[in-house]
Amino acid sequence: MIDPLNLAPPSLIDIGANLGHESFAQDLDAVLERARAAGLEHLIVTGTSPQASERAIEIALRYPELLSATSGVHPHEAQHCHADEFAHITALAKQDIVCAVGETGLDFNRDYSPRDAQESVFEKHLELACEINKPMFLHQRDAHDRFLPMLKNFRDALKCGGVVHCFTGEKNELFDYLDLDMYVGITGWICDERRGSHLLEFVKNIPANRLLIETDAPYLLPRSLRPKPKSRRNEPSYLTEVLTTLAQAVGRSPGQLAAETTANAKALFQLAKAPCK
Repeated sequence: MIDPLNLAPPSLIDIGANLGHESFAQDLDAVLERARAAGLEHLIVTGTSPQASERAIEIALRYPELLSATSGVHPHEAQHCHADEFAHITALAKQDIVCAVGETGLDFNRDYSPRDAQESVFEKHLELACEINKPMFLHQRDAHDRFLPMLKNFRDALKCGGVVHCFTGEKNELFDYLDLDMYVGITGWICDERRGSHLLEFVKNIPANRLLIETDAPYLLPRSLRPKPKSRRNEPSYLTEVLTTLAQAVGRSPGQLAAETTANAKALFQLAKAPCK
């Protein structure tokens, strides 16, 4: 964690928190208070289905000074996304509180939905983001060879770009996304010595103006947290641990990295700004 000298925490934005998850149902106010105390000035609540997107918007509207939301269908849910469901996602995505289209993409790691269904729904999200001029909140697991050409096919029309959320891939994949001028989101995966240590070797290659940080709460509790939390639930206040680990890896101070990633989030998601044209 940062700041053993009790200095004011840096201002941060968590670009991906699943605050609609049932684990936050009983203490969301306290979770958000801890987030504020840790220096978070804004959080984006992730939508992963029509119902979850509705819930994300409902939560964001309760705290509009602190929260925004996304609207989308996660690839795990793609097989359930038919015409009516996507029409619902489209209507939700047009709301002002929604700052991005997604979470959407491809996940060939678990294949909870058939791959053809994932690709069809992903393409619909790409078309929607182009139509309404909002950035994309993207998911990719073990599907880079299919995900990249689909994204590339729409990139010129995606005027607001997007972020490859929770990046856990290899260096060549990172460079492919940077070549498309996409933002890259880093989570507590980088704090996991078992499976995230490879990221430490090349996150310094992410340009300062393309780097974002996120918790993906309640998932991906940073394993480097000390003292170790009693609960395995991740929460937005632990974004400071991601910041500290990432700052060491890229060779910049936590304060500088916080300022850079906060500015990047405001630019990508047009927080308190006019929409992309």
